[in-house]
Amino acid sequence: MKQLSILATILMLAIGSATAWGQCSSPNTAFKSGEDLHYQLYFNWKFVWLKAGTANINIRQTTYQGKQAYRCHLITRGSQRTDKFFMMRDTLLSYVSTDLVPLYYRKGAREGKRYNVDEVWYSYPNGTPHLKQRYQNYRGEVREREYTTTACVYDMISMLLRARSFDASQFREGQKLHFPMADGSKVAQETLIYRGQKDFKMETTGITYNCLVFSFVEYEGKKEKEVVTFYVTNDKNHMPVRLDLFLKFGTAKAFLTKADGLRNPQTSIKK
Repeated sequence: MKQLSILATILMLAIGSATAWGQCSSPNTAFKSGEDLHYQLYFNWKFVWLKAGTANINIRQTTYQGKQAYRCHLITRGSQRTDKFFMMRDTLLSYVSTDLVPLYYRKGAREGKRYNVDEVWYSYPNGTPHLKQRYQNYRGEVREREYTTTACVYDMISMLLRARSFDASQFREGQKLHFPMADGSKVAQETLIYRGQKDFKMETTGITYNCLVFSFVEYEGKKEKEVVTFYVTNDKNHMPVRLDLFLKFGTAKAFLTKADGLRNPQTSIKK
């Protein structure tokens, strides 16, 4: 599900442009190895909300090409009930350095009867970001390209990992945030809108969080179309706890059900 995968863009807060490896790096203050986040997915079908499946994000410290790195998985699985209408099996994988520089990205998506694969390999010759991109469609056809830029470029997962450490206290309600995002075939400029803060009670756990709210939007000409609304904890974890998804074939929601291995205290929980 494309819209759920956009979960990884939740806090792409002012990443901006840079020209060197050191400028693309960032301190990590939000997560640690061993973090596991679990979500329950719901889909609105003919005015009835159905359990549509689950999602999981997990982070582990490992090595990549002989160097210390973080590996992050985002996995979504539809339920047997919703498989009758639309099969969803998405697995996203990202490796980043310990200072959050993107190294590798892969997305394998089975949506309906189609299975597509996006891959991105990052390198930084002379401090300049260089991407090797590969896309394979459900017919097995492959497209490859290379892309060099003076700006730091991120994929869905590496965006999430870096952006979770940013401080959003200076953002203004209604502020638009623009950022570059890569997949297997292109690098596109995307847009988030900061909607402000909101308290809300989780339907799955009964916990009330103070959250930062963002909207991911797309444009059809000059017309703005909301794709996903994100609720992210207003604490140092910047943990996504709720998503409202506006799909072509209906509306869906994702709620956090369990969080293990968090780095920081959950100060956004309302007593």
